[in-house]
Amino acid sequence: MEEENGVNQAQAHNLLGQKTQVPPRRKDNALTRTLRSCCVIPQRYILGVMGLLGVCNAYTMRVCLNLAITQMVNRTKSSSEHFDPDACPSDEIMGVNATVTLRPYAIFDWDEKTQGLILSGFYYGYAATQVPGGYLAEKFGGKWTLGVGLLSTALFTFLTPIVIRAGGATWLFILRVLQGMGEGPTMPALMIMLARWVPPHERGFQGALVFGGAQIGNIFGSFMSGILLAEGRDWAYVFYFFGGFGILWFTLWSLLCYSTPNSHPYISKKELSYLNKNVTTAETSNAKDPVPWKAILRSVPAWALVWAAVGHDWGYYTMVTDLPKYSHDVLKFNIATTGVLTALPYIAMWVSSFVFGFVCDLCIKKGWHTIKTGRIIHTTIAATGPAICIILASYAGCDRVAAMVYFVLSMALMGGFYSGMKVNALDLAPNYAGSLTSLVNTTSTFAGIITPYLIGLLTPDSTLVQWRTAFWVCFTVLVGTNVVYCIWADGEQQWWDDVRKFGYPPDWKHGSLLRDDVMIEQPETVKLSSKKNTNDDDDD
Repeated sequence: MEEENGVNQAQAHNLLGQKTQVPPRRKDNALTRTLRSCCVIPQRYILGVMGLLGVCNAYTMRVCLNLAITQMVNRTKSSSEHFDPDACPSDEIMGVNATVTLRPYAIFDWDEKTQGLILSGFYYGYAATQVPGGYLAEKFGGKWTLGVGLLSTALFTFLTPIVIRAGGATWLFILRVLQGMGEGPTMPALMIMLARWVPPHERGFQGALVFGGAQIGNIFGSFMSGILLAEGRDWAYVFYFFGGFGILWFTLWSLLCYSTPNSHPYISKKELSYLNKNVTTAETSNAKDPVPWKAILRSVPAWALVWAAVGHDWGYYTMVTDLPKYSHDVLKFNIATTGVLTALPYIAMWVSSFVFGFVCDLCIKKGWHTIKTGRIIHTTIAATGPAICIILASYAGCDRVAAMVYFVLSMALMGGFYSGMKVNALDLAPNYAGSLTSLVNTTSTFAGIITPYLIGLLTPDSTLVQWRTAFWVCFTVLVGTNVVYCIWADGEQQWWDDVRKFGYPPDWKHGSLLRDDVMIEQPETVKLSSKKNTNDDDDD
């Protein structure tokens, strides 16, 4: 059956004027033969590990300022208690004003508004380069688009102390925007590389492996920053450390990873044959075609994916950004003595993402459910589960243990996103996964910007009742966006991802999507052949 399908696809491409071809490979030399014999680990798994470290690196550079700024700002701040009948008991002495202790390297006098603006600067740059990053990854390959982007962010991070001392808050804000622009191509470029390297039945696990780097980055960044900032050390060490880590990662990435299997000089012939047989991508001629934005913006499954991403980012940023504040202001935790506790949600999400990924891939490989069903199941778990848990946590009141258990469980369930909607772009558009991901991330990033601001408006006094309202808003967004995704999601490659193969749908009236500006209509012989293959598959 597979041989017959391959013949039919070759006939279709010949009828459409496109020859089935494999990109030429460079001739082997002594070095490549030696490297191939030494590499016993499949190259797609090496890409997965390096992708994990890349995402980890991106997140550490993104969040390191959040912790370092507490040691940079010298503001003597007094706060008095406001009356709250639902307030939880505090470990601290009640009724005594708290004064922030002066720190030796805290030389800046920035108010809360200025600090918030500086921290948000990253996301403006991050949103701005999503679409260009996806375009560059599809045209020139994900290796250098991702690598150069993260290298620039690493250099900016390394130079942060010099820039701050030279230009203060203004220059730091500009630098944060530039750092965000460097990281913008990360997810689109990774998506396009995974689309080239990972077969459909392995995407759940590989997605969990690569995108789980975000949680590793949160854990590693917080842990190392705490060590580097301890005992009144200079906050500049944080930026030197993570900037240097980024430069080291770029060196390894340049040596070990390549944009496609066919461009990899020392991939094993067995793995190359396996990937060429099982990974669905367009031929090299399609790389010259423009991104089919007219079709993408009219694609219902694409917009369903956007809605799911908005819900995910809304819930994720609510947990990541505001959980420490809720723990301190409402539950009255002393964060200085509970660092391990605050890391537990990230650890739970990272571990559970592998479990969900393994289960999803197994079910798809065994044929227990379709790709579409698997994506919907895991997205639903990752949306409705956390939505319910955060509501339970808010109604747990001052029961610290119960509240933190619910928060940890909510993040663990959120790990299902990686094998759900997070890799769905690879299913819908393996050839334009970068551009589709850029659309999804650009839209959802604005949700991440809005969420902290809205929660600030809803919790002016940071009381339990006010936070409960904020969590109900989060519940509504998570559940509502998931319903949209469940109704209109898809798990199959879309026609606009390879027009030369699928042709145009009968109701398409918006012009050609190809560079040669010729409307391609699939020949009747190909249609009949495709129908025959479908019937044969049904009989099997």
